[in-house]
Amino acid sequence: MRLRHADGTTVHLGYCTNVHPAEDLPGILAQLDTYAVAVRRRLDTDLLGLGLWLAAPVAAALAADPAARRRLRHELTVRGLEVVTLNGFPYAAFQAPVVKGAVYRPDWTTPERLAYTVDLARVLADLLPDDAARGSISTLPLAWRTPWDPARADVARRRLDALTAGLAAVRRDTGRTVRVGFEPEPGCLVESTGQAAATLSGVDPEWLGICLDLAHLACAWEEPADALARLRDAGLPVVKVQVSAAVEAPDPAGATGALRRFVEPRFLHQTRAAGCAGAVDPADPAWAADDLDAALDARLPGAWRVHYHVPLHAPPEEPLRSTVPVLRAALAALFAGPAAGCDHLDVETYTWGVLPQARRPRGDAELAAGIAAELAFARDELAALGVAGGVGVPS
Repeated sequence: MRLRHADGTTVHLGYCTNVHPAEDLPGILAQLDTYAVAVRRRLDTDLLGLGLWLAAPVAAALAADPAARRRLRHELTVRGLEVVTLNGFPYAAFQAPVVKGAVYRPDWTTPERLAYTVDLARVLADLLPDDAARGSISTLPLAWRTPWDPARADVARRRLDALTAGLAAVRRDTGRTVRVGFEPEPGCLVESTGQAAATLSGVDPEWLGICLDLAHLACAWEEPADALARLRDAGLPVVKVQVSAAVEAPDPAGATGALRRFVEPRFLHQTRAAGCAGAVDPADPAWAADDLDAALDARLPGAWRVHYHVPLHAPPEEPLRSTVPVLRAALAALFAGPAAGCDHLDVETYTWGVLPQARRPRGDAELAAGIAAELAFARDELAALGVAGGVGVPS
């Protein structure tokens, strides 16, 4: 969906397709028909944005084949779909039976991560609508926090220099600008905006910045306005926002049964107690665990937030709740001024298939309905901030 900020900026709102398992072009086209078109129709909109996820093999194939890129763009257009952003965080097999820590490999010390991201940029340059100001790609925040040392840091910095050169080459070749946003995430080398400011300072803000996932921001127990000010002071633009919510347990000891229903084998659900806020090491085991079952075993103190994306419109059962209040505060801070730095927004609930059984969609139609409900929720939150459909802006 395209919305209009009060300053005239077009704001793109879509949903991330990493919730779907397809990893080849025929499968991707099939999932457009099964889910994306159904979502667009439920929202009664002429145009729906997608934050497309392309696994590394299909990204490489598309980057090498201009005709295939033209075909994909055509297939999107005839379905009333558009793409201004790609999710380049998972490299492959994101909906495999067990993902856990594999999602952080290959990291930014490897040539594979660089090649994948440049491939995505070349693909996105040809998928962008003609009137889009630019494209964006989200990626992992360098690496999982261990192992890390000065030698790895030096290699990663050289990869980022090569990425900047690659993005500049894409613009020379196509005339289109694509920026990459590093996405702070619990457990990674860059978990908080403070760590982002310290670790990514000096990158070229014309090409590189931050993808701000609002569930991750909540799990770091950061105040949104302060976090955004920290990024501005560091010269790190917010190139993309993932509109997401995490699980919150104000009293974990009294919610053990409800929390255990969220323990599952596919994804890591890093858990942070409130004591991590402002800590030099947010992953300190005094208030942090790298998965929910470990947090339950450790009996972390105080209130918890769990890196488990939950549907925006459907909070978990009491006594749990979601971090939607953090989401609201972040959107309010983001759109208090000009929106030019955060005009790409994705709803990113990739966990539909592992939700507690009673909340899990029963079939494709229910999944499409749930995604549509999330997008409607996000659209309404933005409308309350003055970001809504306008003249010449398809909804």
